[in-house]
Amino acid sequence: MNHYEQYADVAFERHGQDTRVTAYHPDLELHGIGRSAAVFRIKATRLVIKVFFPGYTHIAAEEAMIYRTLEGLPQFPGLYDAGPTYIVIDYIEGKTLFECLIEGIWIDPAYIEQVDQALIAARRLGLTPSDVHLRNLILTPDGRIYLIDLARFRQGQQIDHQWEDLKRMYRLYRLRFMPKRYSERWLNGVAYLYRTFVNDPRR
Repeated sequence: MNHYEQYADVAFERHGQDTRVTAYHPDLELHGIGRSAAVFRIKATRLVIKVFFPGYTHIAAEEAMIYRTLEGLPQFPGLYDAGPTYIVIDYIEGKTLFECLIEGIWIDPAYIEQVDQALIAARRLGLTPSDVHLRNLILTPDGRIYLIDLARFRQGQQIDHQWEDLKRMYRLYRLRFMPKRYSERWLNGVAYLYRTFVNDPRR
């Protein structure tokens, strides 16, 4: 067993549509739970381990391959290790653009340009990014943007329609009279309607 594999021994429990973490290594700190995995900060390091739920473990190899392809590009975390159920990547300090909207932190046009440049660079390496949204874009304290949760970067789409739609909404956001702060409930409602009626990834 390598140094990181011990941290992948995480216990999950299913409650309806939700998956909960019930046990994990004491060196870990739970950072967040998504649709397919839980993310833990490895204490005393600048790393996180992403452990995939039962039924989603195949995504670990897929996402590891994508991170290896993107190695060296400044807009993406580095990959340190990968196993059958997990990946270990850089911990990126900052706030998601989703959190920025909730807290009223200004989203500068330069941040949008950084995302565009990252997607262009990924496409040049043969990837086809999709599912880019506000929760997987992290703004660091020094004004850099990082893209995370990259499992959908090999799904065959030449254009990420979701990101293009977000950019259209950003043009409205920049108008002087538009609010720069939104409630989490309102943003989640908009996201639900968008997924349901415009860009359902299951279709």
